[in-house]
Amino acid sequence: MAVADLVNRLGRAAHALQFAAGLNPAQWDALRYLARANTYSRTPSALAEFLGTTKGTASQTVRALEAKGYVRRGSDARDRRIVALDLTDAGRDLLAKDPIRQLEQAASALSAEAGDAIVTGLSRLMAQLQHDCGARPFGICARCGHFRPEGRGEGRCGLTADLQPASETDLLCVNFEATRK
Repeated sequence: MAVADLVNRLGRAAHALQFAAGLNPAQWDALRYLARANTYSRTPSALAEFLGTTKGTASQTVRALEAKGYVRRGSDARDRRIVALDLTDAGRDLLAKDPIRQLEQAASALSAEAGDAIVTGLSRLMAQLQHDCGARPFGICARCGHFRPEGRGEGRCGLTADLQPASETDLLCVNFEATRK
């Protein structure tokens, strides 16, 4: 119960920090996600999955961020039926002032060993919880079971056969599949 209590309290503290710059925590989470997501994953559906919310709630969040000038909605280059989301320059500038950085600053006071242990432990905890709840894991493209390296940091997605430029391979992907060890 101690882990659950601490994670819950940290979550509440992080939540309270994010009522800043005229945004709410869900809006900050959406901005952070869009900054870290690859092309396949910058859609309202993927955003909803990542946030663990409904498509309607995610759409409301996106509309609010569009109205504030932080997100731009467009069409996917490969499939015009897909809505593509991108951060605007104003959205990227705002993320530079992300209030969650206070949590990172507090964590920086830990030793490197303690910080690494916490990241490892919380990552395992999150993976287990996602598995138990049937949630999609999301993960970094280059660490995905579908990823096929092709040199110069690029790779090919084994699921879509698309070439992934080096700028996309270290981003989150909605199609992530954990590699088997």
